Amino acid sequence: MGRFAVFDPPPGMSRAEQERFEQTWSAPKGLIGKLRTINNIPIAQRYMITAFMFFLFGGVMGLLMRIQLGTPENTFLDAETYNQLFTMHGTTMMFLFVIPFIEAIANYVMPLLLGTRDLPFPRLTALSYWTYVLGGIFLYSSFLFGAAPDGGWFAYVPLTNREYSPAINMDWWDIGLSVAEVAAMGAAAELIVAILRTRAPGMSLNRMPVFVWAMLITAFMIIFAFTPLIVGTAMLELDRKGLTSWFVPEAGGEPLLWQHLFWVFGHPEVYIMFIPAVGIVSHLVQVFARRPLVAYPLVILALLATGFISFGLWVHHMFTTGLSPTAMGFFAAASTIIAIPTGIQMFSWIGTLWTGRPVWRTPLLFVIGFLVIFTLGGVTGVMVGSVPFDLQAHDSYFIVAHFHYVLIGGVVFPLVGGLYYWLPKITGRMTSERLGRWNFWMMFVFFNVAFFPMHVSGILGMPRRVYTYAGGTPLDTLNMISTIGAVGFALGVLLFVVNVLWSLKNGEEAGDDPWQADTLEWSQSSPPPQAQFPALPVVRSRHPLWEQDSLEPEDPKLKRQLDDFDWKPIGWRGTLIVTVQDARPLAIAQIPGPSIWPFIMSIAFVFLFAGALLDSAALAGIGGVATLIALFGWFWPDDAGRQALADFPEHDEDPDRLPLAVAGPISSGFWGTLVFLTIMATALLTLVASYYYVGEGPSPWWPAFTPDNAWTAAAVLLLAVLAAGAMFMGVRRIQRDATPALGAPLAVAFAATVATVPLLWRAWSGSGLAAATDAHASAVLFLICFQILLHLVLAAMLGAGLAWALFAAGDRRGRGVAWNAALVAWFVAPAWLISAFTIYLSPELW
Repeated sequence: MGRFAVFDPPPGMSRAEQERFEQTWSAPKGLIGKLRTINNIPIAQRYMITAFMFFLFGGVMGLLMRIQLGTPENTFLDAETYNQLFTMHGTTMMFLFVIPFIEAIANYVMPLLLGTRDLPFPRLTALSYWTYVLGGIFLYSSFLFGAAPDGGWFAYVPLTNREYSPAINMDWWDIGLSVAEVAAMGAAAELIVAILRTRAPGMSLNRMPVFVWAMLITAFMIIFAFTPLIVGTAMLELDRKGLTSWFVPEAGGEPLLWQHLFWVFGHPEVYIMFIPAVGIVSHLVQVFARRPLVAYPLVILALLATGFISFGLWVHHMFTTGLSPTAMGFFAAASTIIAIPTGIQMFSWIGTLWTGRPVWRTPLLFVIGFLVIFTLGGVTGVMVGSVPFDLQAHDSYFIVAHFHYVLIGGVVFPLVGGLYYWLPKITGRMTSERLGRWNFWMMFVFFNVAFFPMHVSGILGMPRRVYTYAGGTPLDTLNMISTIGAVGFALGVLLFVVNVLWSLKNGEEAGDDPWQADTLEWSQSSPPPQAQFPALPVVRSRHPLWEQDSLEPEDPKLKRQLDDFDWKPIGWRGTLIVTVQDARPLAIAQIPGPSIWPFIMSIAFVFLFAGALLDSAALAGIGGVATLIALFGWFWPDDAGRQALADFPEHDEDPDRLPLAVAGPISSGFWGTLVFLTIMATALLTLVASYYYVGEGPSPWWPAFTPDNAWTAAAVLLLAVLAAGAMFMGVRRIQRDATPALGAPLAVAFAATVATVPLLWRAWSGSGLAAATDAHASAVLFLICFQILLHLVLAAMLGAGLAWALFAAGDRRGRGVAWNAALVAWFVAPAWLISAFTIYLSPELW
């Protein structure tokens, strides 16, 4: 089956057992089966195709805009249509193409790179995809009603407030954007847990491929960057519906708060796209240079530094908004410093190629094109990072040129190179090398023809975000050249599509490893089996296919531990859980099987979105009920879980046999809950920062610390502490007792949590604040509603744990539910303490 004998069935295994193992991992057949599929391979393929279709849609919109700008005073598009295309072009490329496409590639190749089976939460992968595709259709359906978003992909207020955008165009953008946010964050959570906990034995952190490191850093960045955007879009939509007044100056709101929230997402997002791209570049450089990457540790540190520094750059986009010189100086310095880690990687790639034996195939050509184009984009990036220059160039076409040099040269070129590299693994056939070279040169030449003249146009004074311009200036020729270049670049993309379609039928068979690569994905057949690794590999090197004679375990104890993964388990899906740092085996975890519930939940989300768009309580109610039903079905115990418990009893006679991960730090659910709490903590930090940013409303801050408010806040805190304490005792029982009695602590925690909800609502309803006319009231409302949401989530988790304790006390899976609920309970109490201090005490300190 593969390059190494470790992947062949073990001696003595019957053909019936092999078929049953393969059937366990195979995707369901038929139409309903396609809706139930959760395997990462077919879901990732759908993800890639869908995202690429959105790329083509966005490209067509870009071409239409370039035709409009090709000649002065053109009437090809009117102003309103141009604004709609401009908004949807940016929204499509930023939210519906690049990030989903990167995550799609990662979803496909990550288990293969890690030497594991599937991803730890495959139903979440399916939910992310269906939410993404249905939400994208929802957003694009705005064209059918002549109400496509028209306020720019950045949606600056006050132009996107209801006063200046009274139609539902920007409501469609606000609500539709939530789709991309939810899908991206779901995929990010999946990747974090997969990379940290499900690697092949021996794949320690310092042996992970660079692309794996890049996706791990990117996934964390998505969590920290997308959360403020979710909070911000919720603020904007509620402002538009007249329920709050975050961005209304007359109510004490701050329009610039939107720019801060958007760009604290927006500039890290540039690096969310860039870091995976350079991870692909590092991957391709060492494969085609035929030698290990120069300065691997420095490259990893550079990626970490890039991710960290990127969160200190957002004001880079706001130099013209009148901020203090001190603040602008800080962010200008950060804009310059971030070039250093990128330079380290550049020297690593050049050194690797210089000291290696480069094989000049199509993927490497796109890497070289990236090096040239991104270097030019980086130079202009340092220029606009200088405040005096940015003040002159900020709203000109110079910025448009810089932006596209960074995003197309720095992201699209590596992505196309990565596709040429991994398509043989995905399809089993090679693409045409001749068409690939023509593809590269067309894209490279015409890209520069299209976008380099825009630098000159901007310096000559052409403003950005305009749909026409006066004739009789040098801008006429420059814009025509750019339009010709855009058409040529589009033909280059079309040639790529032709190459891929041609190769599916006529391409040479790829074999297992056509590139003579070093990483684990090329140890399997092309395409790989659904289980990906019927027997798990063992890694003893950073380049296992170059430096290891075998992927079999050499340590006898490890060999005994991995016997349970040698074309096993049969009848349910199992994967290996390892330690974070050195990838020592810890446990075997069950992976859920096919399910219709992710698809049903995505349909429910569409009803929720439609209800929010149309202010329809009926549609929103249908969506809410359907979501609850889907959640119930999603987590209902299945037979595969029962079989896993039977195959791995709690007290096994073999001391070397790995346990079944059902609860606590060895379980995937535990780590997934930690990611969820990281998102909630980021959201809370965003709300608190926004609270202080808006300052006082039109009337003085209300006297928060009254006896009634103090009593309510203290009662909520005491109940939250009681719930946390009860769950602490419950976890202690799990740790000490083989069959813990969890009913009492879960019941106490559940009752205490439920009792806090009316108290929290009373804290708002009795405040006398009017969020619709007071920005400070809006901030108080958001903080209290956030706490209500947290307590409702905790109540649901505690209720589920209590049901397990009452009706299936001997089932170990109930312990996992209780332990995960305990994590949330331990978060809720300090979260309310922070919120209560912000609302009730901080005004007294001012």
